[in-house]
Amino acid sequence: MKYRIHPAWLVAVAAFVALIGAAGFRATPSVLLQPLHEEFGWSLSTISAAVSVNLLLYGLTAPFAAALMNRFGIRRVAMAALLLVSAGSGLTVFMTQSWQLMLCWGVLVGLGTGSLALGFVATITGRWFVRHRGLVTGVLTAGGATGNLIFLPVLSRLAESEGWRTASLTVSVAAVCVVPLIWWRLRDHPADLGVAALGADTVVAAPPKPAGGAARTALSALRDAARTRAFWLLAGGFAICGATTNGLVGTHFIPAAHDHGMPQTTAAGLLALVGVFDIAGTIASGWLTDRVDSRILLGAYYALRGLSLLFLPSLFAAAAHPSMLIFILFYGLDWVATVPPTVTLCREYFGAAGPIVFGWVFASHQIGAAFAATAAGLVRDQLGAYTWAWYGAGALALLASLLSLMLFAGKHFKPIAPGLGLAVPADS
Repeated sequence: MKYRIHPAWLVAVAAFVALIGAAGFRATPSVLLQPLHEEFGWSLSTISAAVSVNLLLYGLTAPFAAALMNRFGIRRVAMAALLLVSAGSGLTVFMTQSWQLMLCWGVLVGLGTGSLALGFVATITGRWFVRHRGLVTGVLTAGGATGNLIFLPVLSRLAESEGWRTASLTVSVAAVCVVPLIWWRLRDHPADLGVAALGADTVVAAPPKPAGGAARTALSALRDAARTRAFWLLAGGFAICGATTNGLVGTHFIPAAHDHGMPQTTAAGLLALVGVFDIAGTIASGWLTDRVDSRILLGAYYALRGLSLLFLPSLFAAAAHPSMLIFILFYGLDWVATVPPTVTLCREYFGAAGPIVFGWVFASHQIGAAFAATAAGLVRDQLGAYTWAWYGAGALALLASLLSLMLFAGKHFKPIAPGLGLAVPADS
């Protein structure tokens, strides 16, 4: 059967919509932080702990969700993930105690959005695209920024005018509305429609579904990669990346700005602008990764991020001024610029197992984010201001720059394949 538009593009559109939703749903707690604090009297550290569980599960779910996609199919896993998000968000309107927030936003939404993380992107592009694979990967990765751009201002305005319960129900309904699109357009393999992947010459039959062992393979990859210095340098840098983006800025920028008299809707708009520049930064970083050593790029990205965070406490004010807008522009360009060079280095150091290892490096990103989300809330509760949280994050980012440059020491080691029984270089 011939198609006027290759089905791969329709699959990519469906995946992009799901990723937009997942990013928007994941960003919602930053809008609800202050309203929940005001209504229930819960400390910011208590609410931040639920965000930390969300961020942690978002990272740790990714490699296992990829295994489930191999076993049960992309479409089924994606729909189940969206239904988990819908349930988690919708049930919050009935909560009366903080542990219920932990269960709903932390566990349910964390598991749902984690199943639609970067492993989902890699699976889609790996199966459906040969030509334009890099371009589509970049666009789908930028879907996270687009989700922030769409959802943050809308949910912030809803929370302010109609209440946080309306915002939560909006997320719940939006997640359910994406499910029919996933069922209609998302397919597990091109062979399911009798077509070749975009850019391929022949139709390749879908591989048989594994009877089991995918989770064991992922854990074996972690075990072997953990024996190398390169893994710990990459994971350490990416943990700091998560701490200084999703964990700190993504979660606490709005309440920190509110502390200085800035309206919540204005602060949410600024955070959404980060998403606008994030799209350009992701594409530009991918272009640079093809031309500049990835170790140099990571060193530069983290160093510049650290310096900007050290300046941030002096930029907060009741209104958005040019200096703050410059910070937003710069931080947006740098937000996920670290992803393309980190993926490239995982492939360079770990060969064919690079994508699996990157899943675990990404998990470290979310562990760092979870730690920072809770730590920043504690700093605010104990000291009455976020100032030392920003300074600490700036220092950590400078440390990440150093860790990235230390990768030069192992630049010429032979790539390994964790989980495949191959020897690991002792000095790598």
